[in-house]
Amino acid sequence: MPAKTVVIPLPNRDFDPSEVALSWQIVRAAGYRVCFATPDGRPARGDPLMLTGVGLDPWGWIPGLRQFRLLGLLLRARRGARAAYQALLADAQFRQPLRYEQLAVADFDGLLLPGGHWARGMRDYLESEVLQRFVGAFFASDKPLAAICHGVVLAARSKATDGRSALYGRKTTGLTWTMEKSAWNLTRFYGRFWAPNYYRTYLEQPGESAGYRSVQAEVSRALASPNDFLEVPAEAPDHLRKTSGLHRDSLDDSRPAWVVCDGNYISARWPGDVHSFARYFVERLPQ
Repeated sequence: MPAKTVVIPLPNRDFDPSEVALSWQIVRAAGYRVCFATPDGRPARGDPLMLTGVGLDPWGWIPGLRQFRLLGLLLRARRGARAAYQALLADAQFRQPLRYEQLAVADFDGLLLPGGHWARGMRDYLESEVLQRFVGAFFASDKPLAAICHGVVLAARSKATDGRSALYGRKTTGLTWTMEKSAWNLTRFYGRFWAPNYYRTYLEQPGESAGYRSVQAEVSRALASPNDFLEVPAEAPDHLRKTSGLHRDSLDDSRPAWVVCDGNYISARWPGDVHSFARYFVERLPQ
């Protein structure tokens, strides 16, 4: 019997390497075939700043000092994620992705939507009407679907047959405004002052309130109620570990993770949730 198949759509560049490579690694280790899709059918490239950390420090624009990293080492992908990304680059399915136009719900048993924040590449993924139609149809099929970080924005922009967001009436999480703002402030005040908006895919327009274009705000506007966007409750065990941004989960430690499951829809906030996120997704895939 052929292996069940999961598809991971990607932008041509700048996706988050942890969310993609670790999810790929966990799903494939569970016995599933994983294929990919990009706008033009060419292999994608991960966000280089998240892979190396070069360019995240305040001296990152100076050629002779770029390789000296402090903030960059703190913010870049962890060692296991970087190793998984290098393995991913050699994967035959990753090297020969489909085009978005080739995606058909009937061909796949699960769909995983990763994130990333660098606007240079991510917008082609988040704003693709072709991809949004596919995601909306996948939601309608009730097959397992997982979205993390900005992948939740893509899910929110995808439509159900009634014209509402595919997330309308569902519970979800995603990158919170608190986390997005903290990372943005860290880099614009203490790091990339010459290019301060690295962590903001969309910026507020004149007259819009702070955070209006954030992941949490956009997704919440698509829901039946803003209360359907679930943050870590104050009484949750390991609350500080889950919300500080200093801890990431692992295969052996799920305490830092925050994952929301609503039937066959699974959502998470950031790379620090990815091991638990991918495991919950695998649990819902057909055997």
